[in-house]
Amino acid sequence: MGFEQATIKIEKQQEFARLQAAVEQAFLPEKVERFLKLLNRKGIRVREFDKVLAARALEGAAGGSDVNALPLYQTLPVSDQAQMREFYLSKLEGIDVALRHKFKKMYQYY
Repeated sequence: MGFEQATIKIEKQQEFARLQAAVEQAFLPEKVERFLKLLNRKGIRVREFDKVLAARALEGAAGGSDVNALPLYQTLPVSDQAQMREFYLSKLEGIDVALRHKFKKMYQYY
């Protein structure tokens, strides 16, 4: 029997969906390099989701997004926040290998 992630119900579905859409926008193939460059300029490692939110990097990558990610994230209950972090990290791992190699320092652990 393989690993199966437990399904946890999203409590604040509307807020979660708005934040999820902002993350998806940042990881679109035509925008992801811009997102990574923005993080690099600000000295933020890709896995530091709280810093990504505080720096408004999702909004910067989306190019004029009307979503204010950090306050939206803070309105979510802890279980929804955990699922959002997991979603963000899964999108990170889906980035093209060549692009990940280009920004390899940002992917490194300390």
